[in-house]
Amino acid sequence: MMGRRKGEQEQFFYSFHLDRVVPPDHLVRKIDGLLDLDWVHTELAPYYSHTGRPSIDPVLMIRMLLVGYIFAIRSERQICAEIQVNLAYRWFCKLVIEDRIPDHSVFCRARNERFRESDALRRVFEGVVAMCIAAGLVGGEAFSIDASLIKADVNKTKRIPGVKPFSWPKAEEASRAVREYLVALDAARGQEDRGGDDGSGGGGQRRKPPKEVSLTDPQATWVARPGVDPFFAYDANYLIDNKAGIIIDAAGSRANRAVEIAVTQTMVERVERRFDLRPRRLAGDTAYGAVRLLKWLVDRNIAPHVPVWDKSARPDGTYSRADFVFDQERNIYVCPGGAELTSTGNIDQGHIVYYRASKNDCSRCSLKPKCTTATVRKLTRDLNEDVRDRVRALANTGAFEQSRRERKKVEMRFAHMKRILRLDRFRLRGLSGVRDEVLLTATAQNLRRLANLLCRAPPSRTASCPA
Repeated sequence: MMGRRKGEQEQFFYSFHLDRVVPPDHLVRKIDGLLDLDWVHTELAPYYSHTGRPSIDPVLMIRMLLVGYIFAIRSERQICAEIQVNLAYRWFCKLVIEDRIPDHSVFCRARNERFRESDALRRVFEGVVAMCIAAGLVGGEAFSIDASLIKADVNKTKRIPGVKPFSWPKAEEASRAVREYLVALDAARGQEDRGGDDGSGGGGQRRKPPKEVSLTDPQATWVARPGVDPFFAYDANYLIDNKAGIIIDAAGSRANRAVEIAVTQTMVERVERRFDLRPRRLAGDTAYGAVRLLKWLVDRNIAPHVPVWDKSARPDGTYSRADFVFDQERNIYVCPGGAELTSTGNIDQGHIVYYRASKNDCSRCSLKPKCTTATVRKLTRDLNEDVRDRVRALANTGAFEQSRRERKKVEMRFAHMKRILRLDRFRLRGLSGVRDEVLLTATAQNLRRLANLLCRAPPSRTASCPA
């Protein structure tokens, strides 16, 4: 006889234990056994008033945010809705079945004020990295660096040319992203007036205005590449350890090559300061081959396994700088025809030296058609060209080839970010929001990797993780 359930739900008392309904092999169990947030209340206490109504528990908000980023829930409103009905998420957030879910609006103030002022999200990220180090998943010998473009949350039609004057609204009337941009703009102008270096590699020179500026998120960078529709974007920067692909530092930044170099230096220094880790070699693509970064690494005894950024090759088939021989002792270049190119010793832009052949040598040289169409041939050389030569020599070593293979792990982290965690577009505006999203995403990736590598589901109902 066919059975049929009764539709009534008349039972008054239930014997229900939330812990019993969460599967022993569920990811939330593995992560909960690893996550340590005992420090949060002590560290964040100075950022809360000692009077008034109790706030939402900051540990609860951090756990809810982690649920969103670990399980690719792309909206704080949706995070609250999912935790309302998903028992495993409730269990991870330490909520009982009768507890009400906080409103999604509580995250905005906590993120923009208390979490940001206390740097709580970075503390969470670094706590997970410390666990990865303690578990032996970080070798500390070889790192890889890379950045990935992530679209900004803007309508690209709402933009103005960077050279066009624009009257921005007053601070009290502007959005948070616009206020943040105006503060950064004032700081940059003050730095230029003082003649200092703003970290963009310009050595105090005035920067070129951006091609386009978004009216909703002015700090986003206009990216125009061949074959791709232009868009506004930020960079997600990852520094990983090559042993198991653990992200040991992460940062959101403006999409700019000079900024990528500055962020790399900041992350390497921060990892050494926080975890006492300095790699013996650092792998990266050509974007990190600027001489400023190469010299910075060499000075710290870090082998740059990076292709040198070199634009001296000529596409028209004429002699490039590589066809000239540099005489270190005499400080001259010797051309393929045997003539000498000398320098006056003047330094341009703080690091470029010009070498010039004599007019008599070039006018009577039979190789001039293959050399230059100008009256005389000129060459440029960086003051730290010897560093570039040393890095070029590393490209022929077995260690460089190993780094080139291991560097794919950082690209895999970005693929996982975009395809699995669905961070192919930021949902927060402004550079501060972008930094928060990158940190939370990197934390989620490390937690997932740490849990899957260390935790095994036991035969009992409660999962356990090795200490």
